[in-house]
Amino acid sequence: MTDKPLNVLFLCTHNSARSILAEAILNHIGQGRFKAYSAGSRPHANQQPSSLGLQVLQRAGISVDGLYSKSWDEFGAADAPRMDLVITVCDNAAGEVCPYWPGQPATAHWGYPDPSERSGTETQKLEAFRQTLLALKRRLELLISLPAAKLEKSMLQSAARELARGQ
Repeated sequence: MTDKPLNVLFLCTHNSARSILAEAILNHIGQGRFKAYSAGSRPHANQQPSSLGLQVLQRAGISVDGLYSKSWDEFGAADAPRMDLVITVCDNAAGEVCPYWPGQPATAHWGYPDPSERSGTETQKLEAFRQTLLALKRRLELLISLPAAKLEKSMLQSAARELARGQ
């Protein structure tokens, strides 16, 4: 692997919860070896990251600076960063036809329930986000601990897909 960080794009439908959590976590724990981004296939107009998700990140000591909801179209543009790995984190986005990604990055699906759909008290809703954060963090810790050879383009897709099976 080169000194250039591995660019990872996390996709979800609205880019307000799971994909935002994954972006923030990987940028926090990635040790400069990874640069994470997130986007949605169909973010609503004026979509914002979930306030509960941002609270959970802050309570975990993870920066929320620069996090915002965006469309995946931004990453298909000529001036967009080239992705090495694209991971869908919700089943809806996984079933959609993705745009063409320059450079033909590796792809994987890591499905997680949507914490923003949790009903109940504010405490119960926060707990759903906390559980999602912990599940994502466990899998991302496995990703960053992979040996450099598994992060080479020829091995990256199988390694990322293998992590999906190891929940």
